[in-house]
Amino acid sequence: MKAIQIHQYGGSETLTYEDIPRPEPAPEQVLVRIHAAGINPIDWKIRQGWLKEVFPYPFPLVLGTDMSGVVEKVGAEVTTLQPGQAVYGLVDMTLSGAYAEYGLGYATTIAPKPQTLSHLEAAAVPVVAQTAWQALFEVGNLQASQSVLIHAAAGGVGSFAVQFAKAKGLTVIGTASAQNLEFVRSLGADTVIDYHTSDLSAARGVDMVLDPIGGDTQARSWELLKPGGILVSTAAPPDPTLAEKHQVRGTMIMVQPRSQLLSDIAALIDAGKVKPKVSQVFPLAAARQAQELSQQGHTRGKIVLQVV
Repeated sequence: MKAIQIHQYGGSETLTYEDIPRPEPAPEQVLVRIHAAGINPIDWKIRQGWLKEVFPYPFPLVLGTDMSGVVEKVGAEVTTLQPGQAVYGLVDMTLSGAYAEYGLGYATTIAPKPQTLSHLEAAAVPVVAQTAWQALFEVGNLQASQSVLIHAAAGGVGSFAVQFAKAKGLTVIGTASAQNLEFVRSLGADTVIDYHTSDLSAARGVDMVLDPIGGDTQARSWELLKPGGILVSTAAPPDPTLAEKHQVRGTMIMVQPRSQLLSDIAALIDAGKVKPKVSQVFPLAAARQAQELSQQGHTRGKIVLQVV
């Protein structure tokens, strides 16, 4: 099968398009014929070796986790999925990643694909949508009538967070660049702030800040929270000293994929309450260009690889 692999850490030039053997599922695993794969920032961070202490993957490594496709084969212990079923979710890079014609994953991180989405659209959902949901409702424990400031609201995590928060009845403030202000409004944000030209005073007193950026963005967010509020970051661990100073909480999360959550999100999508945004599509062989674009930042929604 064709796949994009790396044989060592490094820049985008380490991505190689080559033939590798098709994997076979163990008893608890699922082999998926991948139709589309999503590009996530963590993919190129892993490629560059930034996370090698956290994720010590063996080489050669097929990158990517987000995917949509059709079940090719299931292991003997898998009862929730069956061959021929259209699915989406996460495959496991320790087994065989998503930048390939076939990928291996566990049934616990794969669910039936939303019926109203194409494979290209569905591949844009799993990691960012689950991250947004878990940040807002499982870590932030937000309830209807509360408020949230979502940084990078036009991005992968941000665009889902805006839609989820509005679907739950929250007041949503989003930050974005000038070219994305109308897009974020179209997602349902009540207030949109151009982070290049405007201050964040309109966001003072929010119950939660969702921070997918870190750095100075995170540092300027503490004072926007009401006492007892929470800053949830997907980018960098919040400083506990600053959290205490502002009488708030701070935490960093990484997605915990679950097939049931994927099914719940699919139901929201099929009900028309949430929709992914695919900004650009590249063929599998052009994964290098796709990752380079992802590294530039400021992407609206998600970048996706078309495999079939």
